[in-house]
Amino acid sequence: MGNTFGKKFKITSWGESHGPAVGVTLDGVPSLFEINIEHIQNELQRRKPGQSEISTQRKEEDSVEILSGIFEGKTTGAPISMLIRNTDQRSKDYDHIKNIFRPSHADYTYQAKYGIRDWKGGGRASARETIARVASGAVAKQWLSYKFNTEIFAFVKQISNLKAAISTDNITKKEIESNIVRCPDNLVANKMIQKIKDARKNGDSLGGIIECVTKNIPVGLGEPVFDKLDADLAKAILSIPACKGFEIGSGFAGVEMTGSEHNDEFYVDDDNTVKTKTNHSGGVQGGISNGENIILRAAFKPTATIIRSQKTIDTNHNTIEMQGKGRHDPCVLPRAVPIVESMVALVIADHALLNHSNQ
Repeated sequence: MGNTFGKKFKITSWGESHGPAVGVTLDGVPSLFEINIEHIQNELQRRKPGQSEISTQRKEEDSVEILSGIFEGKTTGAPISMLIRNTDQRSKDYDHIKNIFRPSHADYTYQAKYGIRDWKGGGRASARETIARVASGAVAKQWLSYKFNTEIFAFVKQISNLKAAISTDNITKKEIESNIVRCPDNLVANKMIQKIKDARKNGDSLGGIIECVTKNIPVGLGEPVFDKLDADLAKAILSIPACKGFEIGSGFAGVEMTGSEHNDEFYVDDDNTVKTKTNHSGGVQGGISNGENIILRAAFKPTATIIRSQKTIDTNHNTIEMQGKGRHDPCVLPRAVPIVESMVALVIADHALLNHSNQ
C-alpha cells in the first residue's frame, strides 16, 4: 500500500480508524529547527471530530505525542515520530455492514484487491488517517514559514450550489476561522451552515470546493518532467479521502479564454523583482514555481455514508437494502480545510529540499 509520501521531506502514516492509534513518521526534516508543539496541536484541533454542530459527533481529544526526533525543542535530523490515540471508537456501529459493500466506499475495492478489509470504520480508507497528514503538515508549515516566510491558507469556497464571492488577495486566517464552516464570506457561510444542517436532518450529505492560497514561494520549485510542482500538488490533493477534482490557476475556466487573455505578461517591479500582471498560471509555469501565489482548488464529493436507505450487495452478491449508522460528517469540507493546507505544505517543503540538493 502507498503509505509513504515525498522524496526528501518524507512521511509514512500508519494506523486505522478503529485501532488503538494513528501515527506518522517524518524523515528528512532539517536538524536544529525549533518545533512549536502547540502549533501542531492547534492544527489538529482544526481537524478534530466533534468540533461543531455540522461535523461528526465522534469525540476525540486528538492529543499529539512526540516519540522521537526532537531534543530540547529542536529537530535532531532523526525521524520524527508522532502518535495520536483513538479513544472514542464505536465499532458496534459497523456490525451491520460487516458483510455489506457500502455504496461509494472503499469496501468492495479493498476486498477485491487484498481479499480482506477492516470493516470497523473503514480502516485505512477512513478519513481518520488524515490526522497523520495534519500533524506532519504542521511541521512542514513551521519550517516553510521559518525558511521562506511562506503562508498557506485554505477556505471553503463552495458548498453544493452556494458559492462565496470573495477575493483571495486579503483573506486572513482570522476571517476563515470566524465561523464553523470556514468560509470568510459570512453572509454565504450562514446559508452554507443551514444547508448542511438541512442535509443532515434529511439523512443526506453535501459536497463542495476548497480553495487554497500559498504566498511567498521561492522561484524554481518543481522537477521536470514527471515531478512538476503542479503534478505533485495534484497527486497530494487527490489523495485526500472524498476529493474528486483538482485545478490550479485558471483551471477548467481557462478553456473559455484565448491565449492573449490567458497569458501572464511579465514585468519588473520597483524592487527589481520579476512579476506577472495576472496569475492565470496559478503560480506554476512549466511545472516550476514562478514566485507568484500558488492558487488551487479541490472538489470534494458528498459524504458517502448517509442515513437514507440505499440498495447495494453483500459479500455473497445478494442484493439488499442498507441504511447508514454511526457518527459521520454531513459535509467533510470544514474539517478538510487544514488537510488541504497540510498536503500543500508537504509538497512545497519536499520540493524546497529537492531544489536545494540540485544546486
